[in-house]
Amino acid sequence: MNFKFCVNIYVLFTTMLVFGQENLHQVNTIPPELLEKSNAVIRLNEVTYNMESVQKMHVQGKRIITILNAHGDKHIDAFMHYDGNIKIKDLKVLVYDAHGNLIDKIKESDFKDVSAVSGGTLYSDSRVKYLSHTAINYPYTIEFIYDFTDENTAFIRSFVPVNDFLVSVEKSSYTVNYPRDITIKTKEKNFDDFNLEKEEVEGIIHFEVKNIKAFKDEAYSPEFFDMAPMVLVTSTEFQLEGVQTKVETWNDFGNWMYHDLIKDTHDLSEATKAKIKALVKDEPNDYSKAKKIYEYVQNKTRYIGVQVGIGGWKPFNASEVDALGYGDCKGLTNYTLALLQAAGIKSNYTVVYAKASQRSFENDFVSMQGNHVILNIPMENEDVWLECTSQKLPFGFIGDFTDDRDVLVISPEGAEIKHTKKYTVEDNLQTIKANYVVSNEGAIDVNIHVVSEGIQYDDKYMLETETERDLDKAYKERWGYINRISIDEMHIENNKTDVQFIENIHFQAGNYAKKIGDRMLLTLNTVNRNTHIPDRYRNRIWPLKVKRGFKDVDEIEIKWPAEYKIEAMPKAITIENKFGSYKTAIETIDENTLIYKREFIIKDGAFPKEDYDAFRNFHKEVSKQDNAKVALIKTNL
Repeated sequence: MNFKFCVNIYVLFTTMLVFGQENLHQVNTIPPELLEKSNAVIRLNEVTYNMESVQKMHVQGKRIITILNAHGDKHIDAFMHYDGNIKIKDLKVLVYDAHGNLIDKIKESDFKDVSAVSGGTLYSDSRVKYLSHTAINYPYTIEFIYDFTDENTAFIRSFVPVNDFLVSVEKSSYTVNYPRDITIKTKEKNFDDFNLEKEEVEGIIHFEVKNIKAFKDEAYSPEFFDMAPMVLVTSTEFQLEGVQTKVETWNDFGNWMYHDLIKDTHDLSEATKAKIKALVKDEPNDYSKAKKIYEYVQNKTRYIGVQVGIGGWKPFNASEVDALGYGDCKGLTNYTLALLQAAGIKSNYTVVYAKASQRSFENDFVSMQGNHVILNIPMENEDVWLECTSQKLPFGFIGDFTDDRDVLVISPEGAEIKHTKKYTVEDNLQTIKANYVVSNEGAIDVNIHVVSEGIQYDDKYMLETETERDLDKAYKERWGYINRISIDEMHIENNKTDVQFIENIHFQAGNYAKKIGDRMLLTLNTVNRNTHIPDRYRNRIWPLKVKRGFKDVDEIEIKWPAEYKIEAMPKAITIENKFGSYKTAIETIDENTLIYKREFIIKDGAFPKEDYDAFRNFHKEVSKQDNAKVALIKTNL
């Protein structure tokens, strides 16, 4: 081939590449459809994993993102975690204005460099470098370039083109290069509505997507990870914390993790073992022994927040946590496991995706998953799950942080997928018994007794830690539909034995009842009105998902002045549908007293998007009925 022709082709290609790159810095080149509903547009995201061997991988990436407004600033995501295994080779950011002019260059030395974990020296080598950028004008474009090597080859990040709502994508690509002695597995999810380009030959896997419009969040929709397109990627051969392994099944994974990462960390001193045995010697069974040990851990230790994967996967030795009195989820869970072991009680280290989103392990895809660790105690009748990072939660209560999801339970025999406790509608019970007296002027004097269980307990137990001033504020917000509340008594009890949060409140409110001449209009439901009406959507996109149901049972005794009698009273209501039910009843005790009863149930479940309007209307109708009034008329005594 003619050399001059080759040079011309090279120059042309280079010019096109540079021209294309410059175009990505100019806001006016963004396709109009990608600007709709967007706070930011990912112009280009290129990630390449070069698996040099089982012991080392080399990762290179470039991410060009245009930030359209202040809400988009959080999507810059220019940061990098590093530790003894991760070596940063290049880290920089280029900032462009709306016209594509370079306005700032930020070198690695200009990044903020801080500990990834505060509050303890155990994790001193876990650090993060991040960009702290203050925008002057919008829109602007950030080009983030990174290059690092990692001796932990277990963590090949998934290909997730879109990682948040209100962010669109122009182009995103992902490549894994690997040697023949390594097996790479993938799992594609949620690509039905997107064109995933995939190329796979021996030693190379490449994925690419283009022109993904921004997702808009909607109330009561499935979680983002259940809707967003992603490709899970893993290597069956990898190294973690200097230990090499090959895993094909979850049982392989569990055997490796227990015997190579966990087993040798249960090194309690003989003195500590003797203390634990003495602590539980009078307890009648394993359940009560485990409860006593859990409370011992709660009183002795404090939690340091470290996500699984940042502080490593190998827990610190139980002896270190015992001596220092603190740890992350791995350390505290493993410490509790070792203490139970000293008392002859079997328990299992368990990896989970935590937070209220209820994300489950991918049962059919063996890989490093999860972001948190809890403890599983297999009892005769049921599994007991322990959140070992909390100093407040009752024994066996995990709340919405890790409930109702598939988790990985690791034991000396291997590992298995189990499902954590699901709190049912009946479990999530709130009962209210209240009474109030109406004065001639329309003021009310109210006594309320509230008992909350299940997830409703979870919503309230932290009130125990509030100051009296903040508690007063919280109750006034709860009953914000009542004007001029004055609270003079607040007694709360966190009953950890029965897992009940008990509240006794006494307050007054002036002008509660509306007086019109000789009549008084009195809203019956004083203490538990449904004020929540889900948002309206003209063209809903996502299905309806109610993650957790609940049940409210209320009984209110109402007294009014002797000179008034009932003129009109609302009828009893019964509403039942696929979403739940609502029932009211009114019982007349005497001429000046009645009892108002109410039961409101919302069921959990998944429904098609076409059901959303009916679900919203159910809430609206409940809200309307919760404002039902009795009409009183003054008599001549």
